[in-house]
Amino acid sequence: MFLFETISFEAALAWLAILTALVVVNEITRYNKQMGILFFIVIPIVLTIFVWPITSGADSGAQTANWFAWVKTYSALIGCYIGLGLRFSKRLQAKRWCLLLAPGILAINILEAVIREVEVVGMQGITEGMFYMGGPWNYLNATAGIINILCISGWFGILISKDKHHDLVWPDMLWFWIIAYDLWNFAYVYNCLTDRAFFSAALLISCTIPAFTTKRGAWAQHRVHTLALYMMAMMTFPSFFIESSVAVPSTHDPIAYWTVSIVSLLFNLGVLAYQVRTIIVRRKNPLTEDIYDHFKEHQAIVKANR
Repeated sequence: MFLFETISFEAALAWLAILTALVVVNEITRYNKQMGILFFIVIPIVLTIFVWPITSGADSGAQTANWFAWVKTYSALIGCYIGLGLRFSKRLQAKRWCLLLAPGILAINILEAVIREVEVVGMQGITEGMFYMGGPWNYLNATAGIINILCISGWFGILISKDKHHDLVWPDMLWFWIIAYDLWNFAYVYNCLTDRAFFSAALLISCTIPAFTTKRGAWAQHRVHTLALYMMAMMTFPSFFIESSVAVPSTHDPIAYWTVSIVSLLFNLGVLAYQVRTIIVRRKNPLTEDIYDHFKEHQAIVKANR
Protein backbone atom coordinates (compact mmCIF):
# COMPACT_ATOMS: atom_id res chain seq x y z
CA MET A 1 0.00 0.00 0.00
CA PHE A 2 1.03 3.62 -0.44
CA LEU A 3 1.06 4.81 3.19
CA PHE A 4 1.20 1.54 5.15
CA GLU A 5 2.40 -2.01 4.75
CA THR A 6 -0.18 -4.77 4.37
CA ILE A 7 -3.10 -4.33 6.76
CA SER A 8 -4.23 -7.72 8.03
CA PHE A 9 -7.84 -8.51 8.93
CA GLU A 10 -6.85 -8.65 12.62
CA ALA A 11 -5.16 -5.24 12.37
CA ALA A 12 -8.25 -3.75 10.76
CA LEU A 13 -10.41 -5.16 13.57
CA ALA A 14 -8.02 -3.75 16.18
CA TRP A 15 -8.17 -0.35 14.47
CA LEU A 16 -11.98 -0.41 14.51
CA ALA A 17 -11.96 -1.54 18.15
CA ILE A 18 -9.73 1.38 19.17
CA LEU A 19 -11.86 3.83 17.21
CA THR A 20 -15.05 2.49 18.78
CA ALA A 21 -13.58 2.47 22.29
CA LEU A 22 -12.45 6.08 21.99
CA VAL A 23 -15.82 7.25 20.68
CA VAL A 24 -17.72 5.38 23.41
CA VAL A 25 -15.47 6.35 26.32
CA ASN A 26 -15.48 9.96 25.12
CA GLU A 27 -19.26 9.90 25.46
CA ILE A 28 -18.90 8.49 28.97
CA THR A 29 -16.40 11.16 30.01
CA ARG A 30 -18.64 14.01 28.83
CA TYR A 31 -21.68 12.60 30.64
CA ASN A 32 -21.09 14.52 33.89
CA LYS A 33 -18.44 15.99 36.16
CA GLN A 34 -17.93 12.76 38.12
CA MET A 35 -17.02 10.79 35.00
CA GLY A 36 -14.55 13.49 33.96
CA ILE A 37 -12.89 13.45 37.37
CA LEU A 38 -12.64 9.65 37.35
CA PHE A 39 -11.07 9.32 33.90
CA PHE A 40 -8.88 12.44 33.82
CA ILE A 41 -7.83 12.91 37.45
CA VAL A 42 -8.15 9.71 39.49
CA ILE A 43 -6.99 7.18 36.89
CA PRO A 44 -4.02 9.30 35.63
CA ILE A 45 -2.79 9.81 39.22
CA VAL A 46 -2.79 6.05 39.80
CA LEU A 47 -1.04 5.40 36.47
CA THR A 48 1.53 8.14 37.07
CA ILE A 49 2.55 6.69 40.42
CA PHE A 50 2.34 2.96 39.84
CA VAL A 51 2.41 2.20 36.10
CA TRP A 52 4.02 4.73 33.77
CA PRO A 53 7.43 4.85 35.50
CA ILE A 54 7.67 1.12 34.69
CA THR A 55 6.08 1.03 31.22
CA SER A 56 7.36 4.37 29.86
CA GLY A 57 10.10 5.49 32.23
CA ALA A 58 13.60 6.46 31.15
CA ASP A 59 14.92 2.93 31.79
CA SER A 60 11.97 1.11 30.22
CA GLY A 61 13.33 1.11 26.68
CA ALA A 62 9.82 1.84 25.42
CA GLN A 63 9.05 4.04 22.41
CA THR A 64 7.24 6.36 24.84
CA ALA A 65 10.36 6.91 26.96
CA ASN A 66 10.97 10.39 25.54
CA TRP A 67 10.06 13.96 26.48
CA PHE A 68 7.40 14.34 23.83
CA ALA A 69 5.25 11.38 24.93
CA TRP A 70 5.24 12.56 28.54
CA VAL A 71 4.62 16.21 27.70
CA LYS A 72 1.86 15.33 25.24
CA THR A 73 0.13 13.15 27.83
CA TYR A 74 0.07 15.79 30.53
CA SER A 75 -0.72 18.68 28.20
CA ALA A 76 -3.75 16.70 27.00
CA LEU A 77 -4.77 16.10 30.63
CA ILE A 78 -4.32 19.80 31.40
CA GLY A 79 -6.65 20.51 28.50
CA CYS A 80 -9.19 18.18 30.12
CA TYR A 81 -8.84 20.04 33.44
CA ILE A 82 -9.38 23.36 31.71
CA GLY A 83 -12.46 21.95 30.02
CA LEU A 84 -13.82 20.58 33.30
CA GLY A 85 -13.27 23.93 34.99
CA LEU A 86 -14.98 25.92 32.26
CA ARG A 87 -17.86 23.45 32.01
CA PHE A 88 -18.71 23.11 35.69
CA SER A 89 -17.38 26.21 37.48
CA LYS A 90 -19.70 29.23 37.47
CA ARG A 91 -16.82 31.32 38.77
CA LEU A 92 -14.62 30.55 35.75
CA GLN A 93 -17.53 30.99 33.36
CA ALA A 94 -18.12 34.48 34.79
CA LYS A 95 -14.57 35.55 33.95
CA ARG A 96 -14.40 36.26 30.24
CA TRP A 97 -10.62 35.94 30.04
CA CYS A 98 -10.87 32.30 31.20
CA LEU A 99 -12.36 31.46 27.81
CA LEU A 100 -8.86 32.00 26.41
CA LEU A 101 -7.61 28.93 28.28
CA ALA A 102 -9.29 26.47 25.89
CA PRO A 103 -7.89 27.85 22.61
CA GLY A 104 -4.64 28.58 24.43
CA ILE A 105 -4.03 24.94 25.36
CA LEU A 106 -5.07 23.89 21.85
CA ALA A 107 -2.48 26.25 20.34
CA ILE A 108 0.18 24.98 22.76
CA ASN A 109 -0.70 21.39 21.87
CA ILE A 110 -0.22 22.11 18.16
CA LEU A 111 3.01 24.01 18.88
CA GLU A 112 4.43 21.01 20.77
CA ALA A 113 3.91 18.91 17.65
CA VAL A 114 5.49 21.61 15.45
CA ILE A 115 8.60 21.59 17.66
CA ARG A 116 8.74 17.80 17.51
CA GLU A 117 8.35 17.88 13.73
CA VAL A 118 11.38 20.15 13.37
CA GLU A 119 13.32 17.92 15.77
CA VAL A 120 12.55 14.84 13.64
CA VAL A 121 14.21 16.44 10.58
CA GLY A 122 17.60 15.34 11.91
CA MET A 123 16.53 11.79 12.84
CA GLN A 124 17.54 8.97 10.53
CA GLY A 125 17.18 5.26 11.22
CA ILE A 126 16.36 3.69 14.59
CA THR A 127 16.03 6.37 17.27
CA GLU A 128 14.24 6.00 20.61
CA GLY A 129 13.10 2.53 19.57
CA MET A 130 11.42 3.62 16.33
CA PHE A 131 12.48 4.09 12.71
CA TYR A 132 12.58 7.72 11.58
CA MET A 133 13.18 9.27 8.19
CA GLY A 134 13.41 13.00 8.67
CA GLY A 135 13.43 15.30 5.67
CA PRO A 136 12.21 18.56 4.10
CA TRP A 137 8.63 17.35 4.38
CA ASN A 138 8.87 17.93 8.12
CA TYR A 139 9.45 21.64 7.52
CA LEU A 140 6.42 21.78 5.21
CA ASN A 141 4.12 20.24 7.78
CA ALA A 142 5.59 22.31 10.62
CA THR A 143 4.66 25.36 8.56
CA ALA A 144 1.15 23.95 8.14
CA GLY A 145 0.92 23.56 11.92
CA ILE A 146 1.86 27.20 12.50
CA ILE A 147 -0.75 28.28 9.95
CA ASN A 148 -3.32 26.09 11.70
CA ILE A 149 -2.60 27.92 14.96
CA LEU A 150 -3.00 31.30 13.23
CA CYS A 151 -6.38 30.17 11.88
CA ILE A 152 -7.84 29.46 15.33
CA SER A 153 -10.70 31.94 15.64
CA GLY A 154 -13.60 32.77 17.94
CA TRP A 155 -11.47 32.72 21.08
CA PHE A 156 -14.10 34.60 23.08
CA GLY A 157 -17.11 32.93 21.47
CA ILE A 158 -16.98 29.69 23.47
CA LEU A 159 -20.27 28.60 25.08
CA ILE A 160 -21.23 26.10 27.75
CA SER A 161 -24.26 24.06 26.74
CA LYS A 162 -27.33 24.30 28.95
CA ASP A 163 -28.08 20.57 28.96
CA LYS A 164 -26.98 18.06 31.60
CA HIS A 165 -23.59 17.49 29.94
CA HIS A 166 -22.43 21.13 30.11
CA ASP A 167 -20.35 20.65 26.94
CA LEU A 168 -17.74 23.18 25.90
CA VAL A 169 -19.04 24.45 22.55
CA TRP A 170 -16.98 26.48 20.07
CA PRO A 171 -19.26 27.81 17.29
CA ASP A 172 -16.52 29.44 15.20
CA MET A 173 -14.60 26.17 14.84
CA LEU A 174 -16.28 25.03 11.64
CA TRP A 175 -15.74 22.07 9.35
CA PHE A 176 -13.01 23.57 7.17
CA TRP A 177 -10.74 24.34 10.14
CA ILE A 178 -11.37 20.86 11.55
CA ILE A 179 -10.43 19.24 8.23
CA ALA A 180 -7.33 21.44 8.00
CA TYR A 181 -6.36 20.30 11.49
CA ASP A 182 -7.03 16.65 10.65
CA LEU A 183 -4.86 16.81 7.53
CA TRP A 184 -2.06 18.53 9.42
CA ASN A 185 -2.29 16.13 12.35
CA PHE A 186 -2.34 13.05 10.14
CA ALA A 187 0.75 14.31 8.33
CA TYR A 188 2.35 14.93 11.73
CA VAL A 189 1.70 11.43 13.08
CA TYR A 190 2.79 9.91 9.76
CA ASN A 191 6.02 11.93 9.72
CA CYS A 192 6.86 11.77 13.42
CA LEU A 193 5.12 8.78 15.01
CA THR A 194 6.22 6.60 12.08
CA ASP A 195 5.05 3.03 12.71
CA ARG A 196 2.42 4.16 15.26
CA ALA A 197 0.64 6.29 12.65
CA PHE A 198 -1.85 3.58 11.67
CA PHE A 199 -3.60 3.55 15.04
CA SER A 200 -3.10 7.29 15.52
CA ALA A 201 -5.40 7.76 12.52
CA ALA A 202 -8.16 6.08 14.55
CA LEU A 203 -7.56 8.62 17.31
CA LEU A 204 -7.89 11.47 14.86
CA ILE A 205 -11.19 10.20 13.46
CA SER A 206 -12.58 9.43 16.93
CA CYS A 207 -12.98 13.13 17.75
CA THR A 208 -14.18 14.13 14.28
CA ILE A 209 -17.12 11.68 14.32
CA PRO A 210 -18.88 13.15 17.40
CA ALA A 211 -18.06 16.69 16.22
CA PHE A 212 -20.39 16.09 13.26
CA THR A 213 -22.91 13.78 14.97
CA THR A 214 -23.56 13.47 18.71
CA LYS A 215 -22.44 16.96 19.75
CA ARG A 216 -21.80 19.46 17.01
CA GLY A 217 -19.60 22.41 17.89
CA ALA A 218 -17.75 20.55 20.66
CA TRP A 219 -14.80 19.33 18.56
CA ALA A 220 -12.20 20.82 20.92
CA GLN A 221 -13.69 18.96 23.87
CA HIS A 222 -13.90 15.70 21.90
CA ARG A 223 -10.32 16.16 20.75
CA VAL A 224 -8.76 16.73 24.15
CA HIS A 225 -10.74 13.88 25.72
CA THR A 226 -9.86 11.31 23.06
CA LEU A 227 -6.23 12.47 22.94
CA ALA A 228 -5.85 12.12 26.71
CA LEU A 229 -7.44 8.67 26.65
CA TYR A 230 -5.25 7.52 23.77
CA MET A 231 -2.05 8.84 25.34
CA MET A 232 -2.91 7.15 28.63
CA ALA A 233 -3.35 3.85 26.78
CA MET A 234 -0.15 4.34 24.79
CA MET A 235 1.89 5.14 27.92
CA THR A 236 0.47 2.03 29.59
CA PHE A 237 0.82 -0.39 26.66
CA PRO A 238 3.50 1.16 24.40
CA SER A 239 4.51 -2.06 22.69
CA PHE A 240 0.97 -2.80 21.46
CA PHE A 241 1.06 0.02 18.92
CA ILE A 242 4.34 -0.96 17.31
CA GLU A 243 5.40 -4.49 18.29
CA SER A 244 2.18 -6.50 18.64
CA SER A 245 0.83 -8.91 16.03
CA VAL A 246 -1.64 -6.26 14.84
CA ALA A 247 0.92 -3.46 14.43
CA VAL A 248 1.04 -1.98 10.92
CA PRO A 249 4.33 -0.31 9.88
CA SER A 250 4.47 2.71 7.62
CA THR A 251 6.03 2.24 4.19
CA HIS A 252 8.68 4.88 4.92
CA ASP A 253 8.40 6.01 1.32
CA PRO A 254 9.66 9.58 0.75
CA ILE A 255 6.85 10.12 -1.79
CA ALA A 256 4.31 9.30 0.92
CA TYR A 257 5.96 11.78 3.33
CA TRP A 258 5.95 14.46 0.64
CA THR A 259 2.33 13.78 -0.30
CA VAL A 260 0.77 14.01 3.16
CA SER A 261 2.83 17.10 4.01
CA ILE A 262 2.06 18.95 0.77
CA VAL A 263 -1.68 18.22 1.08
CA SER A 264 -1.60 19.43 4.68
CA LEU A 265 0.19 22.66 3.79
CA LEU A 266 -1.98 23.47 0.77
CA PHE A 267 -5.27 22.95 2.61
CA ASN A 268 -4.14 25.03 5.59
CA LEU A 269 -2.99 27.78 3.24
CA GLY A 270 -6.44 27.69 1.65
CA VAL A 271 -8.14 28.08 5.04
CA LEU A 272 -5.79 30.94 5.91
CA ALA A 273 -6.54 32.73 2.64
CA TYR A 274 -10.28 32.31 3.16
CA GLN A 275 -10.03 33.54 6.75
CA VAL A 276 -8.06 36.65 5.78
CA ARG A 277 -10.57 37.40 3.03
CA THR A 278 -13.47 36.96 5.46
CA ILE A 279 -11.86 39.27 8.03
CA ILE A 280 -11.31 41.98 5.41
CA VAL A 281 -14.68 41.72 3.65
CA ARG A 282 -16.73 41.44 6.85
CA ARG A 283 -14.51 43.87 8.78
CA LYS A 284 -14.11 41.49 11.66
CA ASN A 285 -11.68 41.73 14.57
CA PRO A 286 -10.25 38.18 14.80
CA LEU A 287 -9.07 38.77 18.37
CA THR A 288 -12.46 39.65 19.85
CA GLU A 289 -15.18 38.52 17.41
CA ASP A 290 -16.44 35.33 15.83
CA ILE A 291 -15.40 35.48 12.19
CA TYR A 292 -17.89 32.98 10.81
CA ASP A 293 -21.11 33.98 12.59
CA HIS A 294 -22.76 34.48 9.18
CA PHE A 295 -22.68 30.69 8.58
CA LYS A 296 -25.95 28.84 9.21
CA GLU A 297 -24.01 26.09 11.00
CA HIS A 298 -22.52 28.65 13.40
CA GLN A 299 -25.93 30.16 14.08
CA ALA A 300 -27.50 26.73 14.63
CA ILE A 301 -24.81 25.76 17.15
CA VAL A 302 -25.30 28.98 19.10
CA LYS A 303 -29.08 28.60 19.10
CA ALA A 304 -28.91 24.98 20.28
CA ASN A 305 -26.69 25.77 23.26
CA ARG A 306 -28.13 28.98 24.67
